[in-house]
Amino acid sequence: MGRHTLEGNPPIDVTLRQSARAKRLSLRVSRLDGRVTLTMPQHAPLREGIAFLRSKEVWLRGHLADLRPVAKADAGGTVLLRGKAVPILAGPWKRASLTDEGLRVAEGAPAGPQIKAILRHQARDALAVASDRYAAALGRSYSRLTIRDTRSRWGSCSAQGALMYSWRLIMAPPEVLDYVAAHEVAHLVEMNHQPAFWATVATIHPNYAAPRQWLRDHGDALHRVSFDD
Repeated sequence: MGRHTLEGNPPIDVTLRQSARAKRLSLRVSRLDGRVTLTMPQHAPLREGIAFLRSKEVWLRGHLADLRPVAKADAGGTVLLRGKAVPILAGPWKRASLTDEGLRVAEGAPAGPQIKAILRHQARDALAVASDRYAAALGRSYSRLTIRDTRSRWGSCSAQGALMYSWRLIMAPPEVLDYVAAHEVAHLVEMNHQPAFWATVATIHPNYAAPRQWLRDHGDALHRVSFDD
């Protein structure tokens, strides 16, 4: 639908969208990048949406002020791996590697992409092992497994049995990664979130409530780590 700038100090850019499914005006602030979206019912007048936006300005500015700054993964700092802070060490190495001392990156080259490559590799291995284990427990098989940097979901399972996961799960505690794998593999049996689905999750991953809550409480922090140059 377009964009609107809410004047003030600072100005706030707002994405405007209309949805046939929306029954009322709603305002959403992304916890990942601070993006503001105003969703309107399909036939709602624009002036009504702008008036609603202005009525929420105090709340909106307070919410944006509370967002934590993006952390940058770089040499000399640390990065989360399986829920623990691992030192990032720069040195005269030809390529990045994970050692008992920490995550080594080659000095003279941007550290972020090197760190990201290691984490993606670790994530793929861990998620493949977990997915295989849970699929075997249910007597099912999946068609393929892909790793991406998704922001809207931690994983998915297609009707064709293709599993997709966010590689950032490797930064979370192991039980959180395991829960997401169990959740998506359970969709091989139940392609919904009805009680039968959650019963299936419970058969292969009992006590899933705690890791599920961990993602709700801390998942945005994993997305707010930058691995750019």
